[in-house]
Amino acid sequence: MSTIFTKIVNGEIPSYKVAEDDYYLAFLDISPLAAGHTLVIPKREVDYIFDLDSDTYKGMWMFAQRVAKAVKLAVPCKRIGVAVIGLEVPHAHIHLIPMNRVSDMNFANPKLSLPKEAMAEICEKISAHFA
Repeated sequence: MSTIFTKIVNGEIPSYKVAEDDYYLAFLDISPLAAGHTLVIPKREVDYIFDLDSDTYKGMWMFAQRVAKAVKLAVPCKRIGVAVIGLEVPHAHIHLIPMNRVSDMNFANPKLSLPKEAMAEICEKISAHFA
C-alpha cells in the first residue's frame, strides 16, 4: 500500500512542490511548525531513512541542502533546522524548518494552519530560489 508521500509523488494527492528532480521531491508540510516548513523525500518509497542505499541517502542530503538554502532565502529566519523523525509517515523524509530559536523545532508545539494563498506564496518564493 502506498504512503501519502508516494501518492504525492504520483500526483494522486495535491501538494505545494518547491523542488523536484528525478529522484527526490521537496514540498511544504501541510501542518507546519513554521511558515516554510518543508519535507524532502526520495521518490522511491523506503520506510526508514537508514534503510536507504548509500547513493540515495547521500543524494537526498545533497538535495536537502539545496532546498534548505532556497528556504533560507525565501523565509526570514536565523537558521534552517533539520529533523529526521520518521514515525508519522512510513516513507523516509527530512524536515527543514525555518527557526529563530531552539524551541521552534519542538514538534509538541501547535502546528500552524496557513491559508492556501499563503502556502502558495511561500511555495513560489522557495521555488524561485531553488538552484
